[in-house]
Amino acid sequence: MPADLAPPADPTTPPTASSQPLLEARDLSVRYGGVIANDRITLSVSPGEVVGLIGPNGAGKTTFVDAVTGFTKATGEVSLGGNRIDHAAPHRRRNAGMARTWQAGELFTDLTVAQNLAVAVQRTGVWTMFRDIFVGTPAPAEQIAEALDLVGLTAVADRHPDELTLGQQKLVGVARALVGGTRLVLLDEPAAGLDTHESRQFGTELRRVAETGVGVLLIDHDMTLVLDACDRIYVLDFGKVIASGTPSEVRTDPVVIAAYLGAAEELSAPPTDDEER
Repeated sequence: MPADLAPPADPTTPPTASSQPLLEARDLSVRYGGVIANDRITLSVSPGEVVGLIGPNGAGKTTFVDAVTGFTKATGEVSLGGNRIDHAAPHRRRNAGMARTWQAGELFTDLTVAQNLAVAVQRTGVWTMFRDIFVGTPAPAEQIAEALDLVGLTAVADRHPDELTLGQQKLVGVARALVGGTRLVLLDEPAAGLDTHESRQFGTELRRVAETGVGVLLIDHDMTLVLDACDRIYVLDFGKVIASGTPSEVRTDPVVIAAYLGAAEELSAPPTDDEER
């Protein structure tokens, strides 16, 4: 295995204060013709940390996740656990322990929750095809059980998505990203459509995930969720990081307030429009 794609670390090893960041993006830039969507973004996420990435519509948040996970060409450096991965294909970044969710992450309604997770860890390729045809590939039951336990969904493993609440469906999406040795998960608008109670519960489960040592990068317009769940927050505007710090520091930063609201008011509520790249 190439040195730049080390295998996932032992998930039973707890994070320590001296642990190096799981994710390090340095001077990451994305251009679409003459448009600079991400402009030299530097950002980090450590083991056991929930880090928020917020900003107005069109700030470049989803583009950043696309670049970090290899779905968009970018310049700059991306490291996972100290290993450079910025030249690796998306599937190799996933195999190294980096996973993401999508804004339009649909579940398979004809499959159970556990089967939805099994699909996520199914290997592809010619050898896998032959093994499935002639031998059959058993689902990694232990990995699936661990992922469902992380998000508090063990009791609904055999149910279908349409039997769950919207909040539970969102957590299935997170579990699907976590299954298979994930040590860093990037969540793109995971709480969209949730009511206040569901959002609060979702944040509680995110904190439980982080307590196991998984690093979480959270993009969401739900400011209550972001401010309550995150340890640190980065703020993007027009593709640039304009502020970073603790939730209390960010919510009262005049630059952040101006970017969101255009007026000197404390940041307390998110925009309601859908995310735009």
